[in-house]
Amino acid sequence: MSRTLAVVMDPIGSIKPYKDTTLALMLAAQKRGWTLRYIEMQDLWLRDGIAMARMRPLTVFDDAKRWFELGQAQERRLGEIDAVFMRKDPPFDLEYIAATYVLERAEEQGALVVNRPRALRDANEKVFISWFAQCCAPTLIARDAATLRAFHAEHRDVIYKPLDGMGGAGIFRVRPDGLNLGAVIETLTDNGRRHIMAQRYIPEIVHGDKRVLMIDGEPVSHALARIPQHGEVRGNLAAGGRGEPRPLSARDRWIAAQVGPKLREMGLLFVGLDVIGDYLTEINVTSPTCVRELDAGCGLDIGSDVIAAIERKLT
Repeated sequence: MSRTLAVVMDPIGSIKPYKDTTLALMLAAQKRGWTLRYIEMQDLWLRDGIAMARMRPLTVFDDAKRWFELGQAQERRLGEIDAVFMRKDPPFDLEYIAATYVLERAEEQGALVVNRPRALRDANEKVFISWFAQCCAPTLIARDAATLRAFHAEHRDVIYKPLDGMGGAGIFRVRPDGLNLGAVIETLTDNGRRHIMAQRYIPEIVHGDKRVLMIDGEPVSHALARIPQHGEVRGNLAAGGRGEPRPLSARDRWIAAQVGPKLREMGLLFVGLDVIGDYLTEINVTSPTCVRELDAGCGLDIGSDVIAAIERKLT
């Protein structure tokens, strides 16, 4: 019997199909016999406690010029769908949180939601590493300027970044001379109104910021090292970094083993760990990427592995 996968995502016409992980996941599901349904954020609502969605039949193609075809919209109860992928990119704002409330009701009404909506709310992609401090470089979450300055005075070379960014947006490095430290703190905290993250600078970033993909608590065999451009501290592909597949190191596997059981417990089935040198720096739970690059570089089929994990959950 055919199963149905609904995908909540950004407008499909605006993605880059040659590198889009959501497309890779949908292609894998379709290949395994799943029926696809397409949903955007404005297509979700609650009516008298029932999770509803306006969804369109979707067919996908591995073609850079024509990668999707949509059918006529239908209104359905989300709880009737076998599985729902939440693949909307950050920012993690109030609209994102509202969508998780709808999806949580859908989960309670019968759908398997990946990743679990409550866990999406609980696991901020920056702050969540605090549950695994043994894996991390010195890290501070604060908004008080004196506390953030004292962290720099202690560690001398520090990365500051917002808690709700993605793709390397809003990341600043403040070197030992402290140049622009005050301006960075004022800007990121909105003059003390918002918490931010500070991390001791990890020099191994020059060798790449590794993305380790986790499927139901277990790591994929290879990571994608995202190597910064010359003069950059950000390895993110969206910030111009270059991707290089690499087998997991012993340290990568140790970090995955530390984090994996908690991910599984929380219902975070598909997650991306960011590792620089020996240290975990972020845990990406909203819409982790790099599947296409790893599949192409290592002969993997990560999308099928993710869909197989969903199938195991359903049975």
